[in-house]
Amino acid sequence: MNSFLSKEELDKIGFKSLGENVLLSKWVGIYSPELISIGNNVRIDDFAMLSGDITLGNNVHVSSYCALFGGKGGAGIVMKNYSGLASRVTIYSSSDDYSGEFMTNPTIPSNFRNEIKGRVVIQENVIVGAASVILPGVEIGEGTAVGAMSMVTKGLPEWKICRGIPARAFKARSKKLKELELQLLELNNNS
Repeated sequence: MNSFLSKEELDKIGFKSLGENVLLSKWVGIYSPELISIGNNVRIDDFAMLSGDITLGNNVHVSSYCALFGGKGGAGIVMKNYSGLASRVTIYSSSDDYSGEFMTNPTIPSNFRNEIKGRVVIQENVIVGAASVILPGVEIGEGTAVGAMSMVTKGLPEWKICRGIPARAFKARSKKLKELELQLLELNNNS
């Protein structure tokens, strides 16, 4: 039994844009597909959830049980080429204000709430480890690896290995994968 949707089933969802060779599990939750763009060679595994303004580049992987809350109205989530999320990663491009100065949750009228919004950008060749949380307004620099169970509250630099709560860089990450990316592109161009 194939657990991925067929091309015909994908086309019926009504994505903003949809690339080639997209593997989307039949058990993925999709909300506001008209705001979601998916590039080529993307795989989204069982029980992930995509909601709102989301752009996935090429060769992106979203593992099982991930949740991407892109919201509406300009915040959004962007995952660039060759980026990936291990299982149970959660990304928020908006959040309620928890200060106590405002009420929280979507059942409350907006004039009683203070929603904090910020675009989340995951640059090329980024990997985010299992059960990590990324908050609104964060940009993770190219080539960075985020360790499992980290909380990313602020932007992270390029080509670092980061971990913790809040996540911080603790050592450099090898750039050899850029050479591998070029080899892959050459291989794809010759096929």
